[in-house]
Amino acid sequence: MRGRHPMADGKRSSYRWYLLALAAATHTFVAAIPLSCMPVLFEEISQDLNLSLVQIGTVWGMVSLAGVFVALIGGLLGDRFGVRLVLGAACVVAGVAGASRGLSGGFIGLATTVFAFGLVRAVIPVNVHKTVSMWFQGWNLGAANGVVSMGMGVGLMLGPMLSATVLSPLLGGWGHVLFLYGAVSAVVGVLWFVWGRGARQGHSGAGQSDAVPIGQALLRLIRIKDLWLLGLTLMLRQGCVFGMVGYLPLYLRERGWAAASADGALAVFYATSTAAVIPLSLLSDRLGSRKKVLFAALLAAVVGVGLLPVVDGIAVWVLMIAAGIFMDGFMAVSLTMVQETEGVGPRYSGTALGLAFTMSQAGASASPPVGNSLANIKPAFGFGLWASLSLVALATLAFVRETGWRRRKATEDDRGSGRRG
Repeated sequence: MRGRHPMADGKRSSYRWYLLALAAATHTFVAAIPLSCMPVLFEEISQDLNLSLVQIGTVWGMVSLAGVFVALIGGLLGDRFGVRLVLGAACVVAGVAGASRGLSGGFIGLATTVFAFGLVRAVIPVNVHKTVSMWFQGWNLGAANGVVSMGMGVGLMLGPMLSATVLSPLLGGWGHVLFLYGAVSAVVGVLWFVWGRGARQGHSGAGQSDAVPIGQALLRLIRIKDLWLLGLTLMLRQGCVFGMVGYLPLYLRERGWAAASADGALAVFYATSTAAVIPLSLLSDRLGSRKKVLFAALLAAVVGVGLLPVVDGIAVWVLMIAAGIFMDGFMAVSLTMVQETEGVGPRYSGTALGLAFTMSQAGASASPPVGNSLANIKPAFGFGLWASLSLVALATLAFVRETGWRRRKATEDDRGSGRRG
């Protein structure tokens, strides 16, 4: 049949697992490690480039500010041209842009190159999760999103663990660390071009004939209220987490912590998240409720981030574990909700995810410089701002309709009763 992928069903089923592994590796080596290395390198970078705390916060926010402009475009491109082409090109260009950060000679140069890296990086998570929605449906979708989110978590954990205390002394400075990560990102891009030949063919066998016109996708999705509410929840949540993780290593160093311990606290946050993301995704599948997991995640963030300035020692580690349990799990489950929202589906998932990521990046870009400015006055003010963002997110999430199977079953039962009546 014309337009159908030539692989037999068995081979197609095996192929989707290879593709899932590549998608998770893309999160690890392209989207996560080159990003999470920055907070632990900031002390070395600030000494070399003579940066203030507010300038560091501005640089950290540049990654997310860039995402505001391109996350939606990245989703539209994935829907229009396919994930193989978009992810292959994005990974290669992200490698070049990420490596260019190591050539910066001052605040302007670093902010510019970080912004350029953020422009390309923002395309990647949108299309990784679109790939998942093309190949996994129903009960498997939450678990598959959990796997690729775990890939993100692994990278977010490895960046702080390796970059400042291991690779920088070994390679001769922070610039060479960024060069290494850029080269690895480019290799992953080549793998998409070579290995992702079937990536355009999803679970339905749909190919480029299913490409969605950009205007059609936008007109369809901008009218879905739940997408905007989910995007607002993500914006507030990402503002909380992104602001906190960018400041935490510097804050702990200022309180007298050794560099390895300060970086380790952030690594524990990410490690806990990585270990919990798949169990939380499976839990949301088993419960038939996505929102219950998200409510718990937001409450943990309010407590974990809000109490950081009033504790020290072992209590910091406890709070990092408590908040970290839900970090990647929150993203996996909330993005599954985006894909399950009525009116989206695999056909429009790239654009829908792009809209959600655009809003989340807006929060993550504004939060670091504002929070760091407040922390410059008193650390408690910065942490208080970031905790309050998750508190407000609890209110916005309350208005989002559940998408888990229990709600879908209830809706189907109601429709069945109506037909019988």
